[in-house]
Amino acid sequence: MKSLGRLKVGVAGVVFAAAMFAAGCGGGGESASGTDLSDASFTVGSKDFTEQLVLGYITVSALEATGANVTDQVGLAGTDAARQALINSEIDMYWEYTGTVWINHLGNTEPIPDPQEQYDESKAADEEENNITMLEPAPFNNTYALAVRSDAYEELGVETLSDIGPLIEESPEEATLCVESEFNSRDDGLPGMEETYGYEVPEGNVSLFDTGVVYDRTAEGNPCNFGSVFETDGRIAALDLQLIEDDQNFFPVYNPAVNLRMETFDEYGEQLGEVFNPIAAALDMDTMSQLNARVDVDGELPEDVAADWLTEEGFIE
Repeated sequence: MKSLGRLKVGVAGVVFAAAMFAAGCGGGGESASGTDLSDASFTVGSKDFTEQLVLGYITVSALEATGANVTDQVGLAGTDAARQALINSEIDMYWEYTGTVWINHLGNTEPIPDPQEQYDESKAADEEENNITMLEPAPFNNTYALAVRSDAYEELGVETLSDIGPLIEESPEEATLCVESEFNSRDDGLPGMEETYGYEVPEGNVSLFDTGVVYDRTAEGNPCNFGSVFETDGRIAALDLQLIEDDQNFFPVYNPAVNLRMETFDEYGEQLGEVFNPIAAALDMDTMSQLNARVDVDGELPEDVAADWLTEEGFIE
């Protein structure tokens, strides 16, 4: 996630298409954990943005290294599609974020600030209500944020999300926002942010784009000064974007964990924990940002990045 200049519109789509149609995306080799799942078959899914593609292919490669038969459904349309595929047994697992489980899937309106407590509460409630559980979470937090190009950071006088309110009142033409569709509609996105901070971005000032295009347009300042981003996205640094502080701690914690149905966990939970809990523990903020950057900035394929990282870290041999 080079040239360190502007990313071309459509690059993410090309990478995604290549990832979806590439043959033999598995890791090969053997699992360093020594786990044998040669009697098991799993269908692995993910959402359709870069980080999820990388996590999905980490899952595919790690499972293939145990000898499991793996069906690749990495790159489903989005949050709702991935969740429904899991509920409907169309996939057996995918990485979901604790904040998304708590707010979107369980219908809560207030996030839990403590990461461990949010994981524990989300896991317990999802098991009871939906028969879905989680393996251990990764420590990185891919929360939503707003970003602005660095040269406009001080010029606009917006260092915190609270500062957007006075900007709307005093210079509404500068309060322009580029967002992707989920951020525009989710309770943990723009609607909830506006309610928490007590202002409303003028309707004509909000522009909808695909996720990757949001970063480019925000870096260009055209048509928006601010853009919705994911904090682990490597394009933030590559495009010299500055994060706006969430001074009221609105955005939930988004630690990812492998989500699976209880029936799968009951049969294979111990072995899957042996494989994925150490992998999750190794995925900190810097690591995930670097993996994302290798796709979005350097143009590598998500499956190659996933397999390389697993090998380099000794998770597959």
